[in-house]
Amino acid sequence: MMQDWQVLFLDPIVFGIFCAVLGLLVGSFLNVVVHRLPKMMDNDWRAQCAELHGQDAPAAEALSLSSPRSRCPECGHAITALENIPVVSWLALRGKCSACRAPISPRYPIVEALTSLLSALTAAHFGFGWAAAGALLLIWGLVALTFIDYDTQLLPDSITLPLLWLGLLFNLFGTYTDLQSAVIGAMAGYLSLWSVYWGFKLITGKEGMGYGDFKLLAALGAWLGWQILPLTILLSSLVGALLGIALIVLAKRGRNVPIPFGPYLATAGLIAFFWGRELTQTYLRLI
Repeated sequence: MMQDWQVLFLDPIVFGIFCAVLGLLVGSFLNVVVHRLPKMMDNDWRAQCAELHGQDAPAAEALSLSSPRSRCPECGHAITALENIPVVSWLALRGKCSACRAPISPRYPIVEALTSLLSALTAAHFGFGWAAAGALLLIWGLVALTFIDYDTQLLPDSITLPLLWLGLLFNLFGTYTDLQSAVIGAMAGYLSLWSVYWGFKLITGKEGMGYGDFKLLAALGAWLGWQILPLTILLSSLVGALLGIALIVLAKRGRNVPIPFGPYLATAGLIAFFWGRELTQTYLRLI
């Protein structure tokens, strides 16, 4: 028999509000992931390199996603619970530390608001059920990968690989596509960019992208199926071209400065995830 809370979540408005609030909370955590995970990876790499050379691991602050508490990078002021309310606290503090008045990056409320908006969109698109639960996990992972890649040009295996396996797990039951399409999508996603990478390197002697991009597209293939991959690649190229031109023109970014491809793949993957089949059908009707 269906529980009362399940009946409540069947109301699309209630479920949408719940997902929006949940997205704010998760977005606050994703800010921690974006900031700390690359540093944790760097500490691990340094420790492994030292071990390979028979040296002691370099001294580094003990860092995890849960400790130490978040603090102001300027004065070390520990962020209190009231100062850590998503979006609201940043607005109340007017974007400044309560102790030293150093500016707090608007990136934090942007990530929180974006995660909340995408979570509410997920609720509206899928409704209450396992499809929405899986979509939320995918979206949160893509948000984290987007900002990590933008900052560091890294796509951590600790996010891309779990996303790949989760996509296959959900499609084991045909949640978004059939399992065969998901498995082929994962293989085709990885091998397509792997082929582009080696073709570009053989011709130019340069690396055009990183291995993380292969894994991200493989993960998207596992969620979406191979049929949506051509659209995803096309959209990522379009988004990349538009934003790349905008960065060069508006932000005065040099043409030789590397631009991470992960954010474009993630954006294209989200568009394809929500509206891929509709876009494909519209394109086929037009031709």
